[in-house]
Amino acid sequence: MSLNREKANAYWQANIRLVLKLLMIWFIVAFGCSIIFVDLLNTIQIGGYKLGFWFAQQGSMYVFVILTFYYAKKIGQLDREFGVDEE
Repeated sequence: MSLNREKANAYWQANIRLVLKLLMIWFIVAFGCSIIFVDLLNTIQIGGYKLGFWFAQQGSMYVFVILTFYYAKKIGQLDREFGVDEE
């Protein structure tokens, strides 16, 4: 089913808002936790590793993978909402 121009623009804007929100979360985790708040986070240790180090080395990648799955779920809902799903 094709979308009219107005509905297509609304779909695209909703998609862009979702992407920007998720990128902001990833930026905060990747940049904030591993650079800005590293000294504060390094006071906490998990498994013998400082938390700031863990975020710098692993945490932002885990968050990225989680956000990817979240995006896939939300875009599926958005597709159904706008009637462009593949089912």
